[in-house]
Amino acid sequence: MPLAAVLLFCAPAGAAPARIASMNLCTDELVLQLADLDRVVSVSYLSRDPGGSNVAALAEQVPVNHGLAEEILAARPDIVFAGIYTSQATVALLKQAGMRVVAFDAPVSFEAVTAQIREVAELVGRPERGEAMIADMDRRLAVLQPAPRPLRALVLRPNGFTVGGGSLVDTLIRRAGLANLGADPALSTYREMPLEALVLAKPDLVILDEEEVPAPALAYDVLRHPVLRHMPYRITVTGLPSRLWTCAGPAIVDAVAALARAGGQIEGTP
Repeated sequence: MPLAAVLLFCAPAGAAPARIASMNLCTDELVLQLADLDRVVSVSYLSRDPGGSNVAALAEQVPVNHGLAEEILAARPDIVFAGIYTSQATVALLKQAGMRVVAFDAPVSFEAVTAQIREVAELVGRPERGEAMIADMDRRLAVLQPAPRPLRALVLRPNGFTVGGGSLVDTLIRRAGLANLGADPALSTYREMPLEALVLAKPDLVILDEEEVPAPALAYDVLRHPVLRHMPYRITVTGLPSRLWTCAGPAIVDAVAALARAGGQIEGTP
């Protein structure tokens, strides 16, 4: 498609976009929940996977892309939503073609989540939907009961990686009333947790990035190590799908609720 033809389809500055595209799973989630679906011309194919997406049913109602510049150009969007880690080559090509591309960072606090929701809602021309989403999240958070005491929690991702401070996951763990052992200043935001470190940390709760405790796999072999069967203290393992606490959106409230329940169940165990 010639560059001049592409530019003809761009909405005037300040106008609500008539054609909206997204190339990132997290921006997909907000676009599909906040924009009019008949204005969404493309979202990433990842949004249709119910295992990793909170909006799979909505994504089935619109076309999808694989992050390729030619796909986005063919959809003729007025605005393109992306993440800061979206292919920089694709983003550069789209900008060179005159596309309006807005890239969002990953939020690490409730304030940043709220700001991102509000900004996307404004950009798609539906600020009232953004305010309604934020109000509903605030209401649900206000009635959540945190764990009775700050039990020691540790996130364990495949191959022994954990999540430290300065992350959205850490924010949600603390909001649930738990203490994130991975937030030790000695650890970076994402770092491999050797078995010896896990044992010494003495977590009450190990949280897996899974819907449930997974079947045997090399990535989770640390949980089946014989050492853990002979610990002088109990370790409870729970699963929480990563889709609930990866992106800015209503699902983070579900993550907090699940974590608080897990902590409450441990506290209530004799």
